[in-house]
Amino acid sequence: MKAEFKISFFTFCAWVFYSANLESSVNAQTLGFGLNNADPIHIEASDGIEWHKNKKLYIARGDAKARQGRVTVIADELLAYYRSTKTGSEEIYKINANGNVSIESDTDKATSDKAIYDVVEGTLIMTGEQIRFTTPLDTIIARESLEYYEKKNLAIAQGDAIAIRADKRLRADTLKAHFITNQDDDNSTKIDRINAIGNVHLSTATDIVTAENADYKVNAGLVSMSGSVKITRGQTQLNGDRAEVNLNTGVSRLLTNVKGQKKSGARVRGIFMPSVLNKDNDLRRNK
Repeated sequence: MKAEFKISFFTFCAWVFYSANLESSVNAQTLGFGLNNADPIHIEASDGIEWHKNKKLYIARGDAKARQGRVTVIADELLAYYRSTKTGSEEIYKINANGNVSIESDTDKATSDKAIYDVVEGTLIMTGEQIRFTTPLDTIIARESLEYYEKKNLAIAQGDAIAIRADKRLRADTLKAHFITNQDDDNSTKIDRINAIGNVHLSTATDIVTAENADYKVNAGLVSMSGSVKITRGQTQLNGDRAEVNLNTGVSRLLTNVKGQKKSGARVRGIFMPSVLNKDNDLRRNK
C-alpha cells in the first residue's frame, strides 16, 4: 500500500532544459516543467514516507513519486529539505532524487541515476552513466552530467554529449546551450546559441564535420567550427582551420584564417574523387 502525503508549501523547480535544436526553422522548446508554486505537491511511495522533524527533512522511499500540476518526479528515493522563513512559514530549499530518476511532463522526459535541485540558486544537476532528455523532436544524451542554471539561462551537458534531431547529430565533450526569452510565445525560453567544446563531431544525411570547437546559432541555422576542421562527404575530404556549415541549405564552406585575423598563409587542402565531384558541388572553399 502506497503512502501519500500532501505538502502545500512544496515549491518544486521549473526545469527548462531543451535539447540542441538542429534545425532553425522550428523554435527551440523548453522542457515543459513550468510549475505553479501555489499548487500543492502530492508525494507517494511504496515503502512509506518519513518526516524527520528535527532535521527538517522528508524522505519518500520505494517507487517514490512527487507530482505537482502536470509534472511528476519519480525515483527510488526522494529527499526534500525544508526550513523556516522570516515570516514563519516553511519552504523547500533542496531536493535530492536517488536511483532511477525520471522527471516527466506531458511531452518531455529526463532520466538519470541521481538529481539535485537547489531551489535558492536555481540549479538542477543530473548525474549518471547515461543521462537522457527527450522531447517529441529532440534527444540529448550525456554520460557525466546534465546541468541547468536558471539564473544564467544556461544548460550544460558533459561527457560525450550528443544532441540529436532527425538525421542531424552534434556531438562533443561538452555542449552548452544559452537560452533567451521567446517574446512571441508567452515569455517561454528558447535556445539562442549552442557551444560545442572538445572533439566536436557534426553529422548530417550527407556530411561529417569534425573540429575542436563549434558555435551554433540556432535561428540562423549556422554552425561555425574551428580547430583542425575536416569535412567529409562520401570519398571527398576537405581540411582547414575553420568551417561554416549552413544546416538549412546544406552548404559547407571551409576557411583558412580565423575570422577577424589576417590570413596566415595556410592553405585549404582537399581530396576529390573524380566519380563523386559532381555530387559535391556545394562543398565550397574560401579563396
